[in-house]
Formats: sequence, C-alpha cells, structure tokens
Amino acid sequence: MKQARHGSTVTVSYIGTLDTGRIFDSTETSGPLTFTIGNDQVFSALEQAIIGMAAGETKNILIPAAEAYGPRLDANIIKVKREMFPAERELRIGEKLRIEFSGGRERILVILEADQKEVTLDGNHPLAGCDLTFALRLDALQ
Repeated sequence: MKQARHGSTVTVSYIGTLDTGRIFDSTETSGPLTFTIGNDQVFSALEQAIIGMAAGETKNILIPAAEAYGPRLDANIIKVKREMFPAERELRIGEKLRIEFSGGRERILVILEADQKEVTLDGNHPLAGCDLTFALRLDALQ
C-alpha cells in the first residue's frame, strides 16, 4: 500500500480542537486541504504526522504550541497613541486591524483596550500559546 512521504501531494480532512474541546478549524466547512509534504505549506509537525500514512487512514495528533503558532509574547503587544487613528474612528475591543509597518510589511492586530489617550494592540496569532489537536484523515495521496 502506498504511503505518504516527503514530496507526496496529499489531500487531508481534519478537525482541529483546543484543550477546551473548542473547534478552531475544520475542513467540514472549507473542504479538504491539499498540499505537498516538504513545501512548508503547513506545520512541520503536521507533515511529519502524515508521513507514513496511507489513503483512508486516520490519526489523532497533538501539536504543542511551540511547534504551531509559538508562545504568546508580550513583545507582540503594543500601545500607541489614540491620535494615530482618525478622531471619528470608533475603535471596538476585539476588532482586527490591518496595520502596515515600515518596509511595507502588514500585520493583523487586535484591539485589546482603547481610551482617549492610547490603544493597546495585540499582534500575537489568536492561537499563539495553544496546543492544537487534529483528528486527521488522509483522503488522497499522489
């Protein structure tokens, strides 16, 4: 039976959950994920878990935070003056903002706090610091 290896193009269905049991992502709504093992399109730990699987095989894996989105870092939380935003702009806690930094790099930051003087923004990935559990099924293998 053919098994997934480095260079294989695979199609995978999955349900991703957190320690709390909350589903953070699933291919049930977006359709299966297709990628080539070794092309850095998904977490390396996910690729390693799929290597050796055959089409139709299922597996549950845990990817520690350090191998997923990394730890939550205080350095990714910044405070800026409220005047950096137009005065008429309503800022809502939890709102995502696309911010362009020097060099043309864009990042998505989330508003944590906002008052008349300053705005606190979080640049951590929403799943930073979280261990991720995946229930996988290898649907197809090329």
